[in-house]
Amino acid sequence: MPALDYSKLDRPEISMNSFYPRKNWSPTPDGAEDHMVRVEDGISLSCRFFPAGADASKDESPTILFFYGNGETACDYDGIAPIYNKVGLNFFVADYRGYGGSDGSPAFSTMLSDACKIQDSLWGLLESGGYQGPRFVMGRSMGRHAAFELAANPPGGLKGLIIESGRPTLANFTRGLDPEEGKKFQADYLEKVLSIEIPVLVIHGQMDGLAPLSDAVGMYQKFVSPDKHLLIIPGAGHNDLMHLGFTEYFTAIRQFASPKANG
Repeated sequence: MPALDYSKLDRPEISMNSFYPRKNWSPTPDGAEDHMVRVEDGISLSCRFFPAGADASKDESPTILFFYGNGETACDYDGIAPIYNKVGLNFFVADYRGYGGSDGSPAFSTMLSDACKIQDSLWGLLESGGYQGPRFVMGRSMGRHAAFELAANPPGGLKGLIIESGRPTLANFTRGLDPEEGKKFQADYLEKVLSIEIPVLVIHGQMDGLAPLSDAVGMYQKFVSPDKHLLIIPGAGHNDLMHLGFTEYFTAIRQFASPKANG
């Protein structure tokens, strides 16, 4: 699908009320790798790669490119990434502009274009490192925008999309626009999301107060992909899915990324 021009959503008053950047970086955990991905002159994004480990097969272990929710950073996943590794997945998490150890300031259109450059960089890293397993993109909450962008225009080798606590709306990013213009942006965005044809896994909290469950279910039902899966975590809100549905959460991701895996 042709790329949409979202530059009008980059206005300072929109970005100020839509992004919550936080500077944060930690020492590299054992077994992890840090990478800086240059997205334009003078601007690089901090990323952290958690390979599944020596016991995992580089020929088979899937890799997840992960885009997190607003206010988070890559380092916040230092304690979570090993769980992905434990179920046999390589986990690569990228910071946005102005987040973590990254340069620059965040904006909607660059969040999308940067996702493409991060993906290109990761694909090169995987190929040079001999990682031959399937590749997936995952977006949590705000990270859905970057994940949707890649999944709607899938690069070679992208096998599936995972969306956690997400919905097919631009939300705050159209606040302040002319109402009719905002509706046009939203309609175009929805068309892009629902055009995704690669396999999809949707994970959502039953009691999510920020992204209503009905939005996620409606999105799931309208995806054109014939290979789609929905996991609803009972009693969970927007930010506690792993806490309240730990086993179900990681079982669903593992089985989606590695269908031949047991459990």
